[in-house]
Amino acid sequence: MPFPSPSAVPPSPSRDAVVTALRAAGCVFAEDEAELILAAAPTPQDIAPMVERRAAGLPLELVVGWAEFHGRRVSVEPGVFVPRRRTEFLVEQAIAQAPDASVVVDLCCGSGAVGAALAAALGAVELHAADIDPAAVRCARRNVAALGGRVHTGDLFEALPGTLRGRVDILAANVPYVPSDEIGLLPPEARDHEPLVALDGGADGLDVLRRVAAGAPGWLAPGGCLLVETSSRQAPAAVDAFTAAGLRTRLAASDEWYAHVVIGVRPS
Repeated sequence: MPFPSPSAVPPSPSRDAVVTALRAAGCVFAEDEAELILAAAPTPQDIAPMVERRAAGLPLELVVGWAEFHGRRVSVEPGVFVPRRRTEFLVEQAIAQAPDASVVVDLCCGSGAVGAALAAALGAVELHAADIDPAAVRCARRNVAALGGRVHTGDLFEALPGTLRGRVDILAANVPYVPSDEIGLLPPEARDHEPLVALDGGADGLDVLRRVAAGAPGWLAPGGCLLVETSSRQAPAAVDAFTAAGLRTRLAASDEWYAHVVIGVRPS
């Protein structure tokens, strides 16, 4: 049941009216979403169109303009991948692996959520983020600028300044890993509203992961680590790709987050 057009809604709809509209549109957590929309609306007149966009299927994070990630609010915008809470597990693994890191790179950065979270947790680090999508780069700049980070546009390592070679302590790469023929099985919020380049990992979902693993040793400092999120089904092949690149490799898994992170360390 679609939400009525903004012109048919009172200029300042009540909380109950917003909850009713969201519930009718199939939003399971209508009450919580209503509170977030009401709090995020710049003016009362903005509420109705925001509810309309949510009822039409736009992810809530894109409606309100931010996502919660690792205790921070990360700016997001239409056309940019919304950071998933399970990726906080990757951040925690990176911090545990390299608590004294001084150079951090967030590759395939999307909104820059991972890099921003790492910089906030680690303190004074040299932070770089990169993405092939200009929309993601614009968004990431907003999220890492306050932390002194730099954001680059380009295809994986081609985007990074050469001065980083052999110096990176943490290389976090939240690469796309959905197999191409499974894109159509994704929830509509992802399939219809997030960039394909941030989702499609090729025939088996590991095309980008293999490229990152192969290139990482040349950028990591001795003892530096590469961390990539993957699925449980893909994990064995992902581990093989890391090992083939000469990295000391292990798999970390979290039942709580349903998350799997491959960690590779460049030998000292």
